[in-house]
Amino acid sequence: MLDYRGPMSSPDSDEKFMVRAIRAAEWPAMKALRLLALQDPMAPLAFLETYDEAVARPDSFWQDRATNAAVGATEAQTFIAEGPDGEWAGTVTMLLERAGTTDWAGFPVERRQGHVVGVYVRPEHRGCGLTEVLFDEALQWAWNADAERVRLIVHEDNGRAQRFYRRVGFVPTGRTVPLSSRPDEIELEYVLERP
Repeated sequence: MLDYRGPMSSPDSDEKFMVRAIRAAEWPAMKALRLLALQDPMAPLAFLETYDEAVARPDSFWQDRATNAAVGATEAQTFIAEGPDGEWAGTVTMLLERAGTTDWAGFPVERRQGHVVGVYVRPEHRGCGLTEVLFDEALQWAWNADAERVRLIVHEDNGRAQRFYRRVGFVPTGRTVPLSSRPDEIELEYVLERP
């Protein structure tokens, strides 16, 4: 658990955030933040799920999703940046992929690796360093779980995300992932090797 104090919308802001893994009982807050993320103008490029698909899911889906990525889970961990008022300002999820398995796109997984998904920071908190701190916490979890590298998949047209990923050390591998729902579009794989 990290405490982060950084500038928000003005240089004299002193709002404090706690970055931590979610707890299973917090599934309603996780659901609410995901639904908000899926309404963002960049959502069609950032997420493989639509708002309509997500909002139609039963509560049991969200409960399972939270339980499987909460404190103590070993295959995934969802981290949030929580403000002093309890509002969740951002999130990132780290999945663990085992060598010898196949990933969601049908590609073989050759090494034990982390896979970053579900990156979102509320617009009013962007540009203040929260995304970097969320990534730091997620990466530390992956390294502690013996991941040899961490990867992520980003839409070819999502230049803002690509610039951020490069800035924090991820590099493109040259592997592309076609989108089955949008065959004329592709996503790009980026990786960060274990330090």
